[in-house]
Amino acid sequence: MARSLIERLGELKDPRDPRGLRYPLVPVLALCVVGILAGHTSLAAIAQFGRLRKHWLGHALGFRSGRIPAATTLSLVLRALDADDLDRIIGAWLADRHADGWDHIALDGKTLRGSRDGQVPGVHLLAAYAPQASAVIAQLRVDATTNEHKAALRLLGVLPPLKGAVVTADAMFTHRDVCEQVLANGGDYILYAKDNQTTLERDLRDLFAAAELGCLPPPPAAVMGGEYADGHHPQQGARADRGADADDHDVVERLPRLAASRPSVPTRAGAANRRPEDGRGGVWDHQSVAGRGQRGPVVGLQPGSLGH
Repeated sequence: MARSLIERLGELKDPRDPRGLRYPLVPVLALCVVGILAGHTSLAAIAQFGRLRKHWLGHALGFRSGRIPAATTLSLVLRALDADDLDRIIGAWLADRHADGWDHIALDGKTLRGSRDGQVPGVHLLAAYAPQASAVIAQLRVDATTNEHKAALRLLGVLPPLKGAVVTADAMFTHRDVCEQVLANGGDYILYAKDNQTTLERDLRDLFAAAELGCLPPPPAAVMGGEYADGHHPQQGARADRGADADDHDVVERLPRLAASRPSVPTRAGAANRRPEDGRGGVWDHQSVAGRGQRGPVVGLQPGSLGH
């Protein structure tokens, strides 16, 4: 049975000294949630919203004293919380309401508006957004010295199993280790290949040229359920990256799942997805990522699909 948000917030550790504690943690957080749902975006507005309704709202939220905390108190409490733990709890609450998992998760990094202070850079967050819930299901702060694609590995590590989900992201995340992490979690991916990823771009063009001529080499083994027929995991074989290791001579081995099945090849540039007789579809994208006026590929697909 799905747990309520109040029950989930009760799992959060209260970092404050219990001596002389005036406002319990869960009611304070509940006031913030209700205030935001009512359209208030500042702590001062949330505190005023609560004070104007303290006789009935305070009791409903669990403030037994009948007093509503001031904006300063709200700020002190929120600053003291473990942000990662709070994100985890909210993500678990959202997952409770989507027991079948996510169809699509988008990775994206943004700098918080208004977070820059003089020479101090703004707070940059990397988020996993689920369109099904219209919500961020996990996020973490990225320091100015941290590579965002490396932060994506940490973020993928805290997400629930990705079985049935397709992870999308821009070309910043088109790295072998990101692809491997998605596959290891049970998901699939669609990533952009840009013209500055020269080795990968060349490999993709060679692969699709071979596919159009009907001479695409067969995959090492059929990919089924995130594992090859011979029992080894996709992590142990095919991988994708900006470049290629010296011993990665086979393009199929560099591109995870890219040649896992028969491709569906459009008859002309810009054609829509075509489905072969076995029902497996191809993914074709026509963003201009491969030079002036040319159309380029996107890396990654669902199991049993070929992407372009």
